Amino acid sequence: MLKNLVGLTFIILSSLEAQAQNLTPKYSNEFLSLGVGAEAYGMGNAVVADVDDANALYWNPAGLVGVKKWAEVSFMHSEYFAGIAKYDYLAVAHAIDDKSALGIGFIRFGVDDIPNTTQLIDNNGAINYDNISSFSAGDYAFIGSYARTLKIPGLSLGGSAKVIYRQVGDFAKSWGFGLDLGLKYKRNEHLSLGVMARDISSTFNAWVFTLDESTQNVFLQTGNEIPENGLEITLPRLILAASTRYGLGSKGIYAGGELDIDITTDGRRNTLIKMNPFSLDPHFGVKIGFKELVQVRGGISSIQQFSNIDESQYWGMQPNLGLGVGFKGFSLDYAFTRLGASDANYYTHIFSIKLRLAKPKNAEK
Repeated sequence: MLKNLVGLTFIILSSLEAQAQNLTPKYSNEFLSLGVGAEAYGMGNAVVADVDDANALYWNPAGLVGVKKWAEVSFMHSEYFAGIAKYDYLAVAHAIDDKSALGIGFIRFGVDDIPNTTQLIDNNGAINYDNISSFSAGDYAFIGSYARTLKIPGLSLGGSAKVIYRQVGDFAKSWGFGLDLGLKYKRNEHLSLGVMARDISSTFNAWVFTLDESTQNVFLQTGNEIPENGLEITLPRLILAASTRYGLGSKGIYAGGELDIDITTDGRRNTLIKMNPFSLDPHFGVKIGFKELVQVRGGISSIQQFSNIDESQYWGMQPNLGLGVGFKGFSLDYAFTRLGASDANYYTHIFSIKLRLAKPKNAEK
């Protein structure tokens, strides 16, 4: 137990050191790739072409023009690894007029109450459990978005600016900034296309380490290198998407689906199509619903290859299921998904709500 506690602290700090030394690591700012909204999770996160609500500021800001009410509010909460890690998202979108909209959002992914065991052994070489403190490791993102329809019917353009703050207790912190750009084309009521350029400018995170003298001494005594300040860069990612929707009869029942392809540029990843520096990660979802009251969803994502003990390989994927209900401006969405594509039974429940608000009667016209 003691060994595990000591190891946990050094694993976290060592990972930060590796990030600082490598300017373009794979999976940089990966908490921003988790997705938002239980509706999207139920679709295997394949929503870039179809999204048209407050969650568009994350998935494709061009979809914000689909916000028709005066304002929309979206909130999501989920927990990972038996509640150890918590993931929260809040967004507000406002329709400026029938051609433009804006939105702001906040994301936090964090682990709280992590044991700090760097001072567990005192100066006399004795174990002192009273020296164990705790700290939190949190990743934060603040997003501002704007979207507007273009002269071509059905075509809209949107952009997002995001400020990123990452903190590991009093040991390290970083600030970052990046830009996203999205395009959406709704050809008709049956077909929509979307393009999302995430981190189009490359997102820069400047890390600053603030280890006190006693912690630095512990690092040296245990054979660990002292982390140095550095710059971490998140390379661009392109997402191509196509969605379709058709009515089934004349009683308000419909069915639809979407296919998204994520194209990363940070080297060879464990995806369906692996190349260097590009990797392609397709994921898709289907849905069937009744009017805007009930919707059932399913999706497949994270198609990856794994190795058995005997070094034979097999393919795995992440299954996703979802359910949504809505009534008079209120929507409640639920998703049941596995964490990753491996056979490990790490499942999580995700809930999100959306509120569509009409313009207050006493608001200025």
